[in-house]
Amino acid sequence: MTHILIIDDEEPVRALIGQILESDGHNCILCASASEARENLKDRRFDLILCDIDMPGESGLDFIRYAVSEYPDTAAVMVTGLDDPMTAESALEIGVYDYIIKPFNRNGVLISVANVLRRRQLEIDNRAYRESLQKMVMERTAALQDSMEKLGKALEGSILAIASTVETRDPYTAGHQQRVADLACAIAKEMGLPDDQIYGIRMGGVIHDLGKISIPAEILSKPGRITEIEFELIKTHPQVGYDILKTNEFPWPIAQMVLQHHERMNGSGYPAGLSGEGILLESRILGVADVVEAMASHRPYRPALGIDKALQEISRNKGSLYDREVVEACLKLFEEKRFEFD
Repeated sequence: MTHILIIDDEEPVRALIGQILESDGHNCILCASASEARENLKDRRFDLILCDIDMPGESGLDFIRYAVSEYPDTAAVMVTGLDDPMTAESALEIGVYDYIIKPFNRNGVLISVANVLRRRQLEIDNRAYRESLQKMVMERTAALQDSMEKLGKALEGSILAIASTVETRDPYTAGHQQRVADLACAIAKEMGLPDDQIYGIRMGGVIHDLGKISIPAEILSKPGRITEIEFELIKTHPQVGYDILKTNEFPWPIAQMVLQHHERMNGSGYPAGLSGEGILLESRILGVADVVEAMASHRPYRPALGIDKALQEISRNKGSLYDREVVEACLKLFEEKRFEFD
């Protein structure tokens, strides 16, 4: 059974959230203040905290900042009456997984909680896997070479399995990560990069959208325009992917590749607004491959634009949005070497 701590100074609100979640099989503890919630955290373990932002005394943001620091296995969701992108961004920066806007409905609450608990379990499983992997390596020091070969296969299999999990939630973009990885590797090869670096790019490519595991599927597959706040939520996926991967000791900078694949040469990208050489070469390659594949493919909010439009986009913005050398290698692949997506 999932244990959830609900904090809201308004009794009807916390009671309603509790009723919604308990009807879905969760065990809920209700608190009227951050101080009461702190006492409960001392006595028992919680899988999830739902906390109001504006409360008398200690604010919800300050309480969650404390909770995620002291109890890293506990996920957090903010509840707010303000549909404010700045507030949402502040909450996400301190480690909140999601936020719920009042007035809310039953399905919205249940979908948010299910997505957050899924992401939390993925992070816990990932950490357990890493610890198990480290133990295995220590136990097999005498057979190091054999262990390394098995480790490589397990690592690749885990990455591909996680990538598949992400894409099964979004049928409109199934295969996107693999196609981006294929094109990115072809670009890297055209640029003369070493085989090991190219292989690392492939691993980063097949998992570059891992962070979308935290985005509700109805947003990913929503037809038509998305709202500003939905776009702000989508823009968190590079950071979410990085947070999941950052403690893994890969032979390549995969976590950084995932984090930076939406950065742009002129600093207009996200999440950090990096520019020029401050962006990993691998991420610059993935960024170009990502744009080309996305424009060439169908999306729920528009039909496929085609390869010609995609190549026009990167050609027109090479040197400003996209790395000039990467773009030239990509154009050469399509225009001279007849590269095609599988």
